[in-house]
Amino acid sequence: MIITRTPFRMTLGGGGTDLPSYYSEFGGFVFSVTIDKYMYINLNTPIVDDLIRIKYSKYEEVNDVEEVQHNLAREALKLMGIKNAIEIQSMADIPAGTGLGSSACYLVGLLNALHCYKNTPIFPKDLAEEACRIEIDILKHPVGKQDQYTAAFGGFTILDIAKDGTVHVERPRVSEDTIDELENSLMIYYTHTSRSANEILKEQSKAVQDKKADAHKSVVDSLHIIKEIGYKTLDAITSGNLDAFGRLMDEHWKTKKRLSNKISNTGIDDLYELGIKSGALGGKILGAGGGGFMLFYCPKERQSNLTRAMSDCGMRRMRFKFDFDGSKVMVNVFNRRQSLQRELKIASAVKAIK
Repeated sequence: MIITRTPFRMTLGGGGTDLPSYYSEFGGFVFSVTIDKYMYINLNTPIVDDLIRIKYSKYEEVNDVEEVQHNLAREALKLMGIKNAIEIQSMADIPAGTGLGSSACYLVGLLNALHCYKNTPIFPKDLAEEACRIEIDILKHPVGKQDQYTAAFGGFTILDIAKDGTVHVERPRVSEDTIDELENSLMIYYTHTSRSANEILKEQSKAVQDKKADAHKSVVDSLHIIKEIGYKTLDAITSGNLDAFGRLMDEHWKTKKRLSNKISNTGIDDLYELGIKSGALGGKILGAGGGGFMLFYCPKERQSNLTRAMSDCGMRRMRFKFDFDGSKVMVNVFNRRQSLQRELKIASAVKAIK
């Protein structure tokens, strides 16, 4: 048995500029952080047969990898050369479609488990690139590169994405006091809606690529602004000026809504305005938009008002801490078994010599 744990992420700045449609022409920049909410992958081998079993919101039991319906699992198995005789079970702390990068967490965690199973250690950058290859190149999902990289590396992560797709990863210098204050000032609420981001991201990518489209200039200009806000966000957090970060969140949200009319709706807009009136300096819907989790930045002295207002609306707060590990193997019985077998062989050989 192998169990991996992969953290979910929240984007702090630059979200959307990691899409190939944008970075291939202008280069991308994303600043994000992972939190202590996780995707768990349990990998095992069947005892009595050679079937593939995959358990998620559905249950699959098939003879061959080509029959697997879960496209991320199927392509991960094919990439690793596994055709049958494997069992995969996933479990997450939060629902899918809530804007925290669940698909990438699943894929990165599964690839990590499969590499451990095959005893082929892999660096976080290579793990992220394998996940990107599956989602972007093979499955043609309209996603960017931030989710895979952030899940693989964990912690505060700066991604500079070149036009050719090469990703340069940096660690910002954030003081412990700033980390504590930021954890205590960010408040996440579930909007009671989940959604697939694909439609929103497809629309955004199409607008960027089609220079004749009516929305082209508006979307590209908005992404330019979002990237600049991302740079300012990094400066605000690394300098400890968190109130400035909160106000930048408000600027980002207003700009983000210009990317698509599907990013927000009347209910989300009303919730956001209530949050601002109740003391938050800024906020946004996490992920591509349309639902999921609403994130607010609110100074501590104003949080009681925000808590009361959200509670009156039936919004439940999700408390969290930052995660700094990235995807990691928590349990590895296979390697222990292999090590024991090697030890027994060595002991037998030594005994034979004596």
